[in-house]
Amino acid sequence: MIFTAFKVAIAACVIAFASWLAGKKPELAGFITALPLVSILAIAFAYMQHHDLSNTAQYARSIVLAVPISWLFFAPFFFTERLQIGFWTCWIVGMLLLGAGYFLHQWILKLF
Repeated sequence: MIFTAFKVAIAACVIAFASWLAGKKPELAGFITALPLVSILAIAFAYMQHHDLSNTAQYARSIVLAVPISWLFFAPFFFTERLQIGFWTCWIVGMLLLGAGYFLHQWILKLF
């Protein structure tokens, strides 16, 4: 239970810091958010919790594949001015694209 609370506290701090920084220096916040901090922490935590290198390696491979697919979420935000669409429309369309990306991710993983 203590280990879980530790993991939650670390993740919360990273997210809170990035969202706070976005109001002051959005470019730096974007760069920090794009870093694989969550992946680095999650891979380490998963290995520490399960001590299974094979499973952890599969987890890491899945992340490598998922990263470019997850960019689908951001695609609608490139068209906000041109299409005159608001934040929530972009967010919802991005989430729908991300959902489709999940199925693409699963299909590609089955190939390998």
